[in-house]
Amino acid sequence: MSVINQYYNRINEIMTEVFDKEADNMEKASQILADANEQGNSIFGFGCNHAGLITLELFYRTGGMVTINPIRAPGMMLEISPPTMTSEMERIPGYGKIILNNVPCKKDDVIIIHSVSGRNAVTIDMAECAKEKGMTVIVVTNMNTATSVTSRHPSGKMLHDFADILIDNHGDHGDATIKLDGFDQKLASSSTVIGAAILNAVTARASEILWEKGIKPPVFMSGNIDGGDAYNKAVIAEHKDNIFYM
Repeated sequence: MSVINQYYNRINEIMTEVFDKEADNMEKASQILADANEQGNSIFGFGCNHAGLITLELFYRTGGMVTINPIRAPGMMLEISPPTMTSEMERIPGYGKIILNNVPCKKDDVIIIHSVSGRNAVTIDMAECAKEKGMTVIVVTNMNTATSVTSRHPSGKMLHDFADILIDNHGDHGDATIKLDGFDQKLASSSTVIGAAILNAVTARASEILWEKGIKPPVFMSGNIDGGDAYNKAVIAEHKDNIFYM
């Protein structure tokens, strides 16, 4: 079997496991996002480095929620050279609180934090700070990895310790999935594919909950189809009080 087929099969296995075993937590997360939209609270997303790709997946995206705000900060999104600096920066205690304290978030807002290991200081500080502010914390992590490594936070706690809703991405230990004969390092991570599927499904379900209650879901239309620009301009204006990226 080719590596291409091995990866396809492993992703299907993980995806099936996630959508089976995490269904209840995904439903709870969807309800939290729907409630936030209905009640006029704000939604934020964060991840360091490649984990942050999931935040970008949810942000300013066709079919995605207009009201999800990405949290971006220097050194957290692989935008600096050398990129190895970002691995050092996500381990700096206190930086996560600095970041969140400069975001217009408040009590009863929601934050989605994605981290495969959940061990580094920035995401843990951010989750702890969010809890202190009275926010709801949704965590997407890899429990196979998170339960086999030690915390890099002074408290000794892990990201999942601060989760109000915890969604396990069921990835392999260390995230990579494919083993070559005679080569120790595994290939091809799963967290981006699986994380995007989890949270696109969650936001879609949140929109469905709103629609079932007679509330028009705040979602983007593609700007590359006729009418898209006008539609998006209108929906952004309608939800401007909960949008901080414009």
